[in-house]
Formats: sequence, structure tokens, C-alpha cells
Amino acid sequence: MPLADSDGTSIYYERHGSGPAILFVHGSGGHHAAWWQQVAALREEFTVVTVDLRGFGRSDSSMPEFDGQDFPGDVVAVLDAEDLSDAMLVGQSIGSVAALRAALLRPERVSSVALGHSLGGISHPELKELAAADRAEAVKLPVIDRLLTKRFQEERPDLTFLFQQMGTFNVAKMADLRNLDTDGPSLDDIRASGVAVAFLAGERDAVLSVKTVTRAHELLPGSHLEIVPDAPHSMYWETPEKYNAAVARLRRTLTAPRESV
Repeated sequence: MPLADSDGTSIYYERHGSGPAILFVHGSGGHHAAWWQQVAALREEFTVVTVDLRGFGRSDSSMPEFDGQDFPGDVVAVLDAEDLSDAMLVGQSIGSVAALRAALLRPERVSSVALGHSLGGISHPELKELAAADRAEAVKLPVIDRLLTKRFQEERPDLTFLFQQMGTFNVAKMADLRNLDTDGPSLDDIRASGVAVAFLAGERDAVLSVKTVTRAHELLPGSHLEIVPDAPHSMYWETPEKYNAAVARLRRTLTAPRESV
């Protein structure tokens, strides 16, 4: 099985298909297999890479504790192992923080980053205040209601159950990822990197509002904004067709200028 070495830690990943590369970085309840609906849909046109951050899925989980600051290095290890030079990183929720930091560490390997349902840990006082206000509202809801719509839970109890079971394969927990936000990149850092950034969010995201994501887009000139109608926080799971179409569109759009040079 493919393993990348991240400073002595074994990181599991998979590579499927061929074409321009898309590397998915899971959130706090996910791992490589959570992207099953994306791999099947995108591998005919793209190289699709999925990864397990340390403490998740099949990656090394033997350490007594986990430091979220190590997660970007896990992504970099996979980029290096596969010798990718024009990848788009797609993060889900807090996995977007690891994706953005990895891109800034290896801009020669990453052409773009899609921040799914996240501000990517960007250090900006206004954005931090807006995101904190969104979180204050989100915590009033049961966890599952923050991630999937009530309608989906009622109509697809099978996929809702599987969604909840995904997290049981992980040793690391949400608390292990929270410090990823510490000392996040500034807007100037992102602009200087040359990496294109897209904000990808769902219209019905109960964790991060469209208003907040739109403001982040406004503050980062040259960034892209993709709001998917009627989609929740975990739209990769609940509305995969819309999500996959958005990811494919961003992969084609964000890399077009570089590829035409």
C-alpha cells in the first residue's frame, strides 16, 4: 500500500485515475475513504489523490498525542512522494487549514487550493470575528445537524449512519486539529505565494455562513467564490453531484492560465 514519510511518520494515501491532479484533505471525522463519491466521479478526467492525516484512517496513529501543526507536513509528504507539480488541494472544513498551509509550504507543487467550508485559518481580525459568531450559532445545534440537513437524515438514514461511522476508524479527534489555526497565514502571505485560492461553500452550511465566506473572498483579491445552492456543510457527502461539478469546474478554471503559458 502507498505510504509517504512525513518526518518519520507513515502517511497512507491513494492515487486513482489520470489527468490534472486533485488532492483531497479530509476533515475531523473523515479519512481517505470518505471521498468515495468523489473518486468514482472524477478519476476519469483527473488524477485523484486521497490521504489520511496522522491519527486518521490507515496512517500512523501510534503516537500518544497529535499536534495539528504536523498535518500540513503530512500533505506535503504525499505531494513529494508522488512528485506532483501542479496539484489542486481541496480541503474539507478544518482540513482546509492543513491544505492551505501545505500549499504555502510547497507552492511549486500546488497551483491552487479550494477551501471547502472553511476560511483556511487565515489570520485576519474581521474574519476571525465573523467565524466566531458563526460557530457560536452552530454549537447550539446537535453535531449531526451542523453537518447534514434534516431532510437528508430523514430520507437517507443509511448514508447518515455510514457518515457517522466514518469517524470511528480514527484515533485523532477534533481537539487534535484545533491548533491548526494558530499563527495562520495572512492575506499578504497568500498573495505572495502565487497560489490561487477558491472559497467553496454550501448555501445551507450551518457551521460557516455564506456571508462570512463572501467577505473572505472580498478581502482576498483574485480569489474565487463558489457557493453551491441548497448544500450543507458536508456537501461532499450529501450533495456529491453538485460538489463534484464544482470541484471539477475549479480544477479546470484555476489552472487554465498556468497551463496555457
